[in-house]
Amino acid sequence: MKLAFVDTSGFYAELDGSDPQHPKARDAFARAQREGWQLITTNYVVHESWAVIQARLGWEAVDAWRDRLVVLCEIVWITAELHALGEARCRQARQRHLSLTDCTSIELMRRRGIRHAIAFDEHLTREGFKLPA
Repeated sequence: MKLAFVDTSGFYAELDGSDPQHPKARDAFARAQREGWQLITTNYVVHESWAVIQARLGWEAVDAWRDRLVVLCEIVWITAELHALGEARCRQARQRHLSLTDCTSIELMRRRGIRHAIAFDEHLTREGFKLPA
C-alpha cells in the first residue's frame, strides 16, 4: 500500500480550480482513492488548512474539504516531543516562510519513513518529498 502525507498545499490545490497545481492535486487524490493509498496528515495541517481555505475560498469550501478530503486521511496528533523537534528545526533553519507546521510535518515524515506527499510546498520538495508516482 502506498503511503503519502497530505499537506495544506495539496488540500488547497485540489479545492481551488484556479490554482496552478489543481490538476496534479485532483489526479493525486483520485488515484489515492482508486488505488487505496494510506493518506496521513496532522492536526497542525488541519488547523492551517482550515484557516487558509476559510479565508481564501469561504465556508462552502471548508465544508467540502472536511467532508470529501480530510475523511480520507489518518490525522496524527502532534505530540509535545514532535512539536519540540519541529520547533528546533524551524529555529535552526531561520527561514522566514518555513512554518512550524512545515517543520513538524517534515519531522513526522522522516520518523515514519514517508517519502511521498500530496504537496506543492517548496520546503517539502526541497527536503526530497515527492508526489507519488
